[in-house]
This record gives sequence, structure tokens and C-alpha cells, in this order.
Amino acid sequence: MPEGPSIVILKEAVQQFAGKKVIDVSGNTSIDIERVRDKKIMSFKTWGKHFLICLDGFTVKIHLLMFGTYLINERKEAIPRLSLVFATGEVNFYTCSVKLLEGDINSHYDWSEDVMNENWSPSKAMESLKKNPKQMICDALLDQNIFSGVGNIIKNEVLYRTKIHPESLVGKIPDSELDIIIDESTIYSFQFLDWKKKNELKKHWLAYAQKICLRCDLPLEKKYNGTKKRRSFFCTNCQILHQ
Repeated sequence: MPEGPSIVILKEAVQQFAGKKVIDVSGNTSIDIERVRDKKIMSFKTWGKHFLICLDGFTVKIHLLMFGTYLINERKEAIPRLSLVFATGEVNFYTCSVKLLEGDINSHYDWSEDVMNENWSPSKAMESLKKNPKQMICDALLDQNIFSGVGNIIKNEVLYRTKIHPESLVGKIPDSELDIIIDESTIYSFQFLDWKKKNELKKHWLAYAQKICLRCDLPLEKKYNGTKKRRSFFCTNCQILHQ
């Protein structure tokens, strides 16, 4: 599943169509795509893993799910879920969720929950964490209403950097360390963005999909943990378990 930084890259890639009119629309989505025809793109936005195509009075929300893809100015042989054609090019989305959001987009999203948004609020994240003290930190980091845009790669890398065991209970982690986790969630997200653009993300992974702890020279444990049962890679020697 694409994480927040990858959706930011998508937003940047389609800026060439901002302010342009949709001259043709097609796809096998179930939404009323004819509403988009002849409409001008007001702006493109992101909220975590959501890509938002803002038009006058409504917004098309794209979620790439686990295996979604997109192509700009080219197509696959497969029928796209949604295809938008402009006078100067086109963008095609495949294997994704497409929904319509009515009215002002600001009424649908709290931008302070997005770790890559200029309105991101670390204090709000801390407040939200405090409401679920018995939650594992591996689940909390994947909660899109707290850390919108954080996915499994970012989760693993942040916890390795901060030396926190993924099964640590939020309420048992000292506030000073929670602050560091919150800060690292946005720091790493922007580093992810930079490395992804340079096509070198994987070479910077310290924990995700790795086998040896670089700090301890010991095997990393791989485990599907938390209520979400997502893969965690961690060192039982240097990542402290707070329970």
C-alpha cells in the first residue's frame, strides 16, 4: 500500500493539470463520472494515503489500496478505474477506490492529522495517543486518525530509530519518548519522500525487511503483531519493550 510520501509524489506529478478542464472521462468506477466532464480542476490535495481531486462543489477521492497504480500520459491495456483526459495529457488510475465527497473538502478532513501537512499538530497526536493507553504503539502509528500517511514501512523505521519495541503499550512509554516518536514520524516521512524521488528508498531501510540489527549485530525478529497484524521487524536487544 502506498504511504503518504508516495501520494505526495503523485500530487506533484499531476500539477501540470491543475486549473485545466477535463475534456473526457471514463472508467469502470461506480461513481457518476459524468459529473467530472467539462469541469476545471481547482486543486490537487493529499491527506495521508488519500489523493484528492478538487473540483467546484465536490472532490474525487482516490485511495490506491494495496495494489493500486496510476499512469500519467500513458495507459495500460486494462480498463482504468478512472481516466481523466485534458487537452494537454491524461491521468489514469487502476485497481483503486474512487469516491465522491460533496461540498467543501475542508469539511471532510482534519489537516492537522496529516504528518506531511503544513498544519500537522504534534500536540494533537500526543493527545490522541493518551486516549488509548493500552494500545500497542505498532497499532497507534498505523492509526490514520492520529498519524495520517504513516504506513508499515514508516512504522518500522520510526520504531527502530527511537529504540521502541513495537508491542510497547502507549501508556507505558514515557512522554519524552512519545514526543520523539511523534517527531520522527514526520521527519522520516519527508526523508522517505526525498529518497523515493531519488529511487533509493530501499537502501536506507534500517529495519523494514532487514535481517540483522545494525546496532547490535543480532538477528532482527519478524512478527505480525498488534490488532492490525502487520509485519514488524525489530531487535529484542535494543528496542525497549514498555509494558
